[in-house]
Amino acid sequence: MAEPLLSVRGLRKRFGGLVATDGVDLDVVEGETLAIIGPNGAGKTTLIGQLAGSVRPDAGTIRFGGADVTALSDSARSHRGLARSFQVTSIFRDLTALDNVALAVQAHDGHSFRFWRPARGEAALREPARAALVRVGLGERADVPAGTLAHGEQRQLEIAMALATRPRLLLLDEPVAGMGVEESQRMVGLLRELRGSHTLVLVEHDMDVVFALADRIAVLVYGRVIASGAPEAIRLDPEVRRAYLGEEVTQR
Repeated sequence: MAEPLLSVRGLRKRFGGLVATDGVDLDVVEGETLAIIGPNGAGKTTLIGQLAGSVRPDAGTIRFGGADVTALSDSARSHRGLARSFQVTSIFRDLTALDNVALAVQAHDGHSFRFWRPARGEAALREPARAALVRVGLGERADVPAGTLAHGEQRQLEIAMALATRPRLLLLDEPVAGMGVEESQRMVGLLRELRGSHTLVLVEHDMDVVFALADRIAVLVYGRVIASGAPEAIRLDPEVRRAYLGEEVTQR
């Protein structure tokens, strides 16, 4: 069997008396979409932070692309092909959508921000930026200030910024958070288009979104993975239904 693109073993993180992740083991195969679900306080966002490199684990290892990246910073992991979108949209509101994505390209290529003004007209930045905007459905909104975009469009822009860095794996923290029905449907459509061509790991509370997108689901409760498997198996798992879905399971 081929080595997983992402492999996590024994990942632990404690904040004082709070155990956020408690011996997490995960494997993600290249090209699959893994959804991480669990109740509030389960440690999902902490886990995403540890995978991205913004939260340093107390114990455990993270391997990405066959290399141990446990001690690497988030920027170093980004250069290896691991990109993240945040639960709260992180964009430069006063810049246009195109400038936001071009800036992501520039940062990923290692150029200093102080050269941004003369560099913003460079084709090497703007062409991949415009292609990323087209990919997420914002091609006609390239010259619009990011702060005036609708909430759903801002989330699309953030994904365009991640795609422009040519990632091997996308970490998505609640990609439909705060969206209305139409915006959510548009985002699900976008993520469906990315499936297969990109490896996706997403944290999401909306179970309709999870079951629409996931090849596999991992259930996190009190910092531990209590189940992992195909969506239908997770839907029917009695322990998951008790711990996460809040259902009483009748013993037969």
